[in-house]
Amino acid sequence: MKGIACLLILLALAAGCTTKGKSKEQARRAYLSGQQQGRAQMQPQTPFVYVMGNVANHTIPLTDDMTLARALVFAQYLGAGNPTEIVVVRNGLATNIDPTELLHGHDVKVEANDRIEIHP
Repeated sequence: MKGIACLLILLALAAGCTTKGKSKEQARRAYLSGQQQGRAQMQPQTPFVYVMGNVANHTIPLTDDMTLARALVFAQYLGAGNPTEIVVVRNGLATNIDPTELLHGHDVKVEANDRIEIHP
């Protein structure tokens, strides 16, 4: 009877122990999981165009065919009248856009991280 009790205690202790091989496998899995998470974070983020002013949507996802006019439509301008000035800031350089020219079809392509400022 004592022998069976001792055997059961040894089996219970052995079941809770982690072997060197199991420990290495757990470490390998954790390493690979970290690698996958790192690669996922390094994937290119969706580029955006930012619109400042009286608009409903300030952050517009950039598409290949995105123009200033389309960005303004997506931003949903909320002003009472037409804007008097539109400024596109790209890499710190500001370009004034005449709203009347834009309405006459003189549209410009926008790029990732452009900031569009709409002035009433």
